[in-house]
Amino acid sequence: VKAFSSQYNKVMVNLIYTYNWFDASSKIFFQEYDITSQQFNILRILKGQHPKPSTINLLKERMLDKMCDASRLVERLRIKGLVERSKASNDKRAVDILITKKGELLLSKIALKFPVFEAKFKTLSEEEIEELNKLLDKLRG
Repeated sequence: VKAFSSQYNKVMVNLIYTYNWFDASSKIFFQEYDITSQQFNILRILKGQHPKPSTINLLKERMLDKMCDASRLVERLRIKGLVERSKASNDKRAVDILITKKGELLLSKIALKFPVFEAKFKTLSEEEIEELNKLLDKLRG
C-alpha cells in the first residue's frame, strides 16, 4: 500500500511536517529569552527601522507570519520593556513603535546563540541549501 497518492501529495505532507518540526525547535530556542519567534521577528523589523519608528501596519506588512496579531505582540513586548509606543506626530490615529535599548540588548544576546539554532540545517550542504531555497522560491511563484 502506497502511503502517498503522488509525489505532490508527499511534498505537501512533508512541508507541513517540516514546518511543525521547525516551529517546535524555534519555540524551544526562544523560550530561553522569554519571547516567541513572532516577537523576535517584530524586534528584528524594529531594529532594521531604527532610529525611524514603525507602525503596526508596517510590522504587519513585513512579518513572516501574516496571521499574527501584531498589536497584541507589540503590547506584550512593551510590557517586557523591549519596545515603546507613542502617538504618531503626523497621524493621530497611528502609533509609533520603537525598539528600546533593552530590546536591542536582547537581540544581541540571541545573535550570540543563533548559530547553534541555525545548525539544525547543517545536515544539508551549502549547495543543497541553495537548491532548496531556489525550489521553495519557485514553489511560491
